[in-house]
Amino acid sequence: MLYYKTYRHPNSTEWVTFVHGAGGSSSIWYKQIKSFKNEFNVLLIDLRGHGKSQEMFERYFKNEYNFENISRDILEVLDHLEIEKSHFVGISLGTILMRTISDIAPERVASLIMGGAVTRLNIRSKFLVAVGNFAKRLLPFMWLYRLFAWIIMPRKRNQESRILFANQAKKLCQKEFIRWFNLTYKLNPLLKYFNEIDTGLPTLYLMGDEDYMFLPQVMKLVKKQSNALLQIVPDSGHVCNVEQPDFFNQNAIHFIHAHAAN
Repeated sequence: MLYYKTYRHPNSTEWVTFVHGAGGSSSIWYKQIKSFKNEFNVLLIDLRGHGKSQEMFERYFKNEYNFENISRDILEVLDHLEIEKSHFVGISLGTILMRTISDIAPERVASLIMGGAVTRLNIRSKFLVAVGNFAKRLLPFMWLYRLFAWIIMPRKRNQESRILFANQAKKLCQKEFIRWFNLTYKLNPLLKYFNEIDTGLPTLYLMGDEDYMFLPQVMKLVKKQSNALLQIVPDSGHVCNVEQPDFFNQNAIHFIHAHAAN
């Protein structure tokens, strides 16, 4: 099972599960934990091969790396903790896993908070993926990771996010990076399918106003979804939970309360 950590609230029955992106770990939510644990039960998870789950990923060598299997890793933790339903908060690639969970187990999802959501690849991101797939076995993965982080988050104000993710990515090994990067081969058809199917679940998109690679696609998508809301985070890039945590926390918590069962 994946590494996880919980913070239990003495009164609330609502659970909030945090899902980080590729190359990160649950530590990227350090600016969210205090605010959320004061309101809800909190579940932090390290995805396979990341953070403290690195010690456990040997079992996954026989389990294909695809978005469904990785999403089922998360559901396995919820089953173990007997969490029937949870609100999900994710960033970047983590939002794709949340969307996958909504597809395979919608009854487990109370609401979705999609930070820096990846909903479709534009020309730049498709080119970036192509370059990465060509060079992933030729160059040290940290070179590629730092390059991608700089392209996605190029501004001076994004420096904290770049450093945070680079420090987390250092803990990955080259083979693990390649396993995750190979998921990009399946990204376009999956995102196309997700764009065509509306889950109808309460969804809040929190997107930095400077997230130039992914914000335009979300602006188009939210117009087609029946129960979705877009909140643009000012003065922020892709990793808006790190760059504007107060704004992120306030809007996410308000949204969860609005869709809580109790």
